[in-house]
Amino acid sequence: MLGRREKSLVGLDIGASAVKLVELHRRGDTCRMVAAGAEPLPPDCVLDGAIADVGVVSDTIRRLLKRLSINTKAVAVSLSGHAVIVKKIVLPPMPESELREAIQWEARQHIPFDSQDVTLDYQVMETVPGASEHDLDVLLVAAKKEKVQDYLHGVSQAGCVPEVLDIDAFALQNAYELNYGIHPTRVVVLVNVGASTINLNVVQGAQSVFTRDVVIGGNAYSEAIQRETGLDFEDADRLKRGIPTSGVTSKQAEPIIRAVTQNVLQEVSRTLDFFRATAVTDHFDALVLSGGTSRLDGMADALADRFDADVESLDPFRRITVEEEVLTAEQRVELAPVASVAVGLALRRVGDR
Repeated sequence: MLGRREKSLVGLDIGASAVKLVELHRRGDTCRMVAAGAEPLPPDCVLDGAIADVGVVSDTIRRLLKRLSINTKAVAVSLSGHAVIVKKIVLPPMPESELREAIQWEARQHIPFDSQDVTLDYQVMETVPGASEHDLDVLLVAAKKEKVQDYLHGVSQAGCVPEVLDIDAFALQNAYELNYGIHPTRVVVLVNVGASTINLNVVQGAQSVFTRDVVIGGNAYSEAIQRETGLDFEDADRLKRGIPTSGVTSKQAEPIIRAVTQNVLQEVSRTLDFFRATAVTDHFDALVLSGGTSRLDGMADALADRFDADVESLDPFRRITVEEEVLTAEQRVELAPVASVAVGLALRRVGDR
């Protein structure tokens, strides 16, 4: 029914450095925030998108739910990292019954894991400009079952019901489209720089035409500072964010940070160069930046120089009504860089593909 409020899911982003949570109420074209927050995780609790300590993660989720007084049990969670494969394949037109069988065969050709060890899903995409109208563009997604079970177990152990399992890069796209709309010919690179992984999603109109996770992120900065200065990880992490500690100044850390930024740019460049060599278009209209590490001084300028493109920060709350009692202005500024994936997850609904 038009105007009817849709049943909401809690968006739960389990990252390498923190659990981020967003709950939204959506009615028609309007979206209002019910709750949002983050709770830090210990180092090495989540590695390369895989949960290393399910108990700690579930305790952290439970603590965050309690702090935010959230009663909704249904959640949407997402995966990223090396154990997740996203592949676009092209197939000739065929009935749905034949397509399912063809997908299984194609998966064996494109997924570098034993088919018995993965959870497989797919989505037939709309045709993007420049592509053949006589073929089926299919987005193939596979994730290791062991990793999936760890996420589902951690969420369930916290008292939640996992209704939707997504991919970080696609959740990021949901948040972008809600807040910035869909422009049919515009090619945008969504770059989410987290603690251990960079999610890249090249979006043309409403279609994801390329996605890849690069396993490097903010922890690389902290680890480099730790090696060069002898600080422990926590002090090195604070120094990375410009907070002087233990007699080491932010200025002393600047050359270390610049060196790691060059490594990050090299990894992102290598990935996007691969896309441009195989894609219909090699032009980017903009890079849209998010993630906790995106706040590092010089990150946006370095990306703009490397790719000769406009770089802007993604505001995941741009078209969401956020009342002061839910998030103060200061809390909103602090949470916005790390909340995009959680916002995108909170936009999902039960039964979504």
